[in-house]
Amino acid sequence: MPETPKGRLGGRIALISGGSRGQGAAEARLFTAEGAKVVIGDVLDDEGKAVAEELGEAAAYVHLDVRRKEDWTAAVSTATDSFGGLDVLINNAGVFRLSSIEDTTPDDYMSLIEVNQLGVFLGMQAVIAAMTTSGRASIVNISSIDGLVGMAGSVSYVASKFAVRGMTKVAALELGPRGIRVNSIHPGGVDTPMIRDLQVGDITLDGTGVMGKVPLGRIGTPEDVARLALFLASDDSSYCTGSEFTIDGGLLAGPNLF
Repeated sequence: MPETPKGRLGGRIALISGGSRGQGAAEARLFTAEGAKVVIGDVLDDEGKAVAEELGEAAAYVHLDVRRKEDWTAAVSTATDSFGGLDVLINNAGVFRLSSIEDTTPDDYMSLIEVNQLGVFLGMQAVIAAMTTSGRASIVNISSIDGLVGMAGSVSYVASKFAVRGMTKVAALELGPRGIRVNSIHPGGVDTPMIRDLQVGDITLDGTGVMGKVPLGRIGTPEDVARLALFLASDDSSYCTGSEFTIDGGLLAGPNLF
């Protein structure tokens, strides 16, 4: 008898954009530990190849600029050719920029929209045919709490993340009859290289400042988000689609006045 796949994602194939570091790398590590084969896509080739090499035969790396339709086609082909199919897409790649409405140029605005919004659209579009034959397909779009509420000084980022939330719901409606579930994750502050590089305002990583006011008293970790993505990629969430899942330590629960 054939061996039964082990783990919550046993026998499944996942494609993770922005998989070379931060949340994407954490998802790749957790997914392979849970039995999946993973294609890591990114523009950070050296870092992405290093993660794939770390994970061994369970992973492959492909250069993926999410703004380019041809890169998405190649990434899907890598999954189907190397591992035999595609069951899970994690639309994780994204960029962040602080700029007021007054100071944001059209080029600045569109450069972020192309990655965060167009990239998610192209990713979903690219996987539909391969996922239709899966029987257990799941698309997880990484949005943000800034796709639920506004944040001053980040007009293009907020616009893109609200768009991801909306596109997720449209995709859930259109792709549900094909057996493809689509949900969005909305992280709050997460300790990733992007946040560390930016050193955004009062967002410190030691439980002080803004993150010290979060009910759980800490900034999130990439592994926190990866575990939620695992839930949405697995059969544990088999009746969830078109939904948004907030992971923010309670940040949006309300103001902490005490």
